[in-house]
Amino acid sequence: MKRLFIYVSLVLFAGAFFTACTGDFVEINTNQHEATEEDLNKDNLRLGSFFTQMENHITAFTIGGQQDDSYGSTGAYQHVQGLSSDMYAGYLGSTGTWRGGNHNGCYNFSESWGNWMFALAFTQVMPAWQKMHGAAEEMNLPAVAALADILKVECMHRVTDFYGPIPYLHFGTGNIGNAYDSQQEIYNSFFRDLDHAIDVLTPYAEAGATLLADYDVIYKGDVAAWVRFANTLRLRLALRIVYADEALAKAEAEKSAANTIGFIEETTGRAQFNGSVFVNPIWEQAYAWNEQRMSAAMDSYLNGYKDPRLQVYFVPAAADGKYHGVRTGVVMSNNTNYIGDRISNVNVAQTTPVLYMAAAEAFFLRAEAALRGWDMRGTAKSFYENGIRLSMAEHGVNSGVDNYIADNTSKPANFVDRSGRNNGANTKSRITIAWEDNADFETNLERIITQKWIAGWPNSPEAWAEYRRTGYPYLFPVVVNNSNGTVDTDLQIRRMPYPSTEYDTNADAVSTGVAQLGGPDTGGTRLWWDKKNH
Repeated sequence: MKRLFIYVSLVLFAGAFFTACTGDFVEINTNQHEATEEDLNKDNLRLGSFFTQMENHITAFTIGGQQDDSYGSTGAYQHVQGLSSDMYAGYLGSTGTWRGGNHNGCYNFSESWGNWMFALAFTQVMPAWQKMHGAAEEMNLPAVAALADILKVECMHRVTDFYGPIPYLHFGTGNIGNAYDSQQEIYNSFFRDLDHAIDVLTPYAEAGATLLADYDVIYKGDVAAWVRFANTLRLRLALRIVYADEALAKAEAEKSAANTIGFIEETTGRAQFNGSVFVNPIWEQAYAWNEQRMSAAMDSYLNGYKDPRLQVYFVPAAADGKYHGVRTGVVMSNNTNYIGDRISNVNVAQTTPVLYMAAAEAFFLRAEAALRGWDMRGTAKSFYENGIRLSMAEHGVNSGVDNYIADNTSKPANFVDRSGRNNGANTKSRITIAWEDNADFETNLERIITQKWIAGWPNSPEAWAEYRRTGYPYLFPVVVNNSNGTVDTDLQIRRMPYPSTEYDTNADAVSTGVAQLGGPDTGGTRLWWDKKNH
């Protein structure tokens, strides 16, 4: 019978810390936890199945060949990311003709399309977390509860960064319909959860422990990998709030830097959905539905930099063998010129894993933190250059990397519209690739965020959040803005409006969320952490 063994040494668990982390039942120099297969399988695989459910629903895609119209279909992914962050992050251009092309890309929001991110989180992720966390506590397995908390934070920070205040802190207590929590309170909760989870799991990681390997499609149960991910996630969220609460941001970031397990540093740390039977949703939208193509921003930066990742991310247009993108916010009732041979499609297969965190992100996060003078155990330059190297390695680029890093002349290119619609635009960015020690803070910050943006493709929820936080990289504004003045064209969209279902079924509660926003429930209202003057 399979068993879940966690081996922990006497040195790691000496004194009071030993008791706090493992519980009174643990004996020194024995298997510290031993959950039998029978334990793991009772109540519908309480631990493993719910962990898998959480991993499966960080975003929406088809699993096992089953098109669940509520959560797993292409339509669901479109509403979660395709018609929002994929466009707003500058990663992909919409080529869909629904509503005559006059939709979210033009800031003309459908009342129902914003429902899906909320529904996915609160009907799939949070119930699974609650059941898994409760079962782990019943079985006295704090390490398993810690894993659940890490994954919960990864899932739910996307949601609050999408909308703003959400009913999060009291989930499962019977009070979820009463009020929304402020984003500041939610972020404080994220940090408490991550702090605790990392503290609990670090000794297990140092001992080489494995947990829930048969159910974990991201890291196959490697606890050290999860701690590195959690440290990187804590740094990601710390930087997210730097313009709202710099002192807390610095403190949380430096906790991760001081942790003995550290950050993601290898390609194997790349966090992605590696399920065996699923359909990549970007492939589905681009090839099955013809509703996504390369963006104008990707065209500008990758062509301008002569970036070797260009051919990894996209396929050349058949008309000339080059790479061409699409502007966001084009009203199109006919997309023939966009889905034909003039525009580049994505280089994504049906089985391409869905990305949740690029390994290279960890280096770019440390580069920014070091640039701010925080103690990251290294220099901004070294982290920045190592981030580029690791991103190239993630995508199998083995030559020309040193020359790319040293390039101090190439700049983003102006966008030339190959669709025939004359929507070309000049880029605002003049940033080069090579690090400049003597450059001012904003110049090197733009440099870091631009390379992080390139390395993070196609994880658009993160890229959109970072664009809103920093103003980088410079992205082309929408061609048509039909927001009736609620979204500034140059500042671009700051959030998604609350779901129509919340107004229909939870109106009193959603009104508290709007009050916490400090502005109207529109795409132009900034979130709590969105404090920088762009």
